[in-house]
Formats: sequence, C-alpha cells, structure tokens
Amino acid sequence: MSEIINLRRARKWAKRAEAEALAAQNRGTFGRSRYARTSDATTATLAEQRWQAHALTGISRDQDKP
Repeated sequence: MSEIINLRRARKWAKRAEAEALAAQNRGTFGRSRYARTSDATTATLAEQRWQAHALTGISRDQDKP
C-alpha cells in the first residue's frame, strides 16, 4: 500500500525546497564579503588610473617646430 500524503504539507515542502534552491543560488551570486567587493573595486580603479597615466594626450608635432 502507498503512504497517505497531506497535500497541504506537500505543497509547503515543495515551496520550501524551491526557496532553499533560490537562496543557494543567491548566496553564490551575492554572497561576497564587503572586503572582497571593495578590494575588487579598488583594483579596478587602480588599473584604470594606470591605463590613463600612460595615455598620450596634448602632444602635437606642430608645437616642436619653431
């Protein structure tokens, strides 16, 4: 014989399982520490500043000639 299942409880279990799966996915996506986020932002900012520091701007060949 099969086991009798309360459908209301089965729906609650299914809803909890779905919520837990979504929570696990969100932990992987958003579960970074503040230090990790600021460290990545700082590294990106420094890389951009270094890139901009090597740019050649404001130099014209006409200025060298008298």
